[in-house]
Amino acid sequence: MSEIAKFRNYENLAMSEKTRMEELVRLRARGQVTLPSFIREKLHLEDGSLVLIKVVDNAIVLVPQETIDKEQSWFWQERWQKLEAEAQEDIRKGRVKSFDSVEELFDEIEGRPKAHKNGKV
Repeated sequence: MSEIAKFRNYENLAMSEKTRMEELVRLRARGQVTLPSFIREKLHLEDGSLVLIKVVDNAIVLVPQETIDKEQSWFWQERWQKLEAEAQEDIRKGRVKSFDSVEELFDEIEGRPKAHKNGKV
């Protein structure tokens, strides 16, 4: 029995292709394969998308990649992400303050007494 026939027999016993997220494809000239549309849609891959290719235990693994603009790379550094997580936790727990003006913000930061609505301290 050919490999394709064995695969088709297995396929008939298993769940649908879209549930399993797999499909048998043929290797074409220059090593090209076409990813099935349901896989491209599931992973939001389109023409020009970057995919990391690696070999793991005799299997070819494709991992979708995204690029980060160099000017935005600071945001994704480990230290900044830790600070972002801390800030999100503070927001979630209500450990935040709001101010009606920049002056009020600086008064808080600098520890100056709050002004009353009439402008007196």
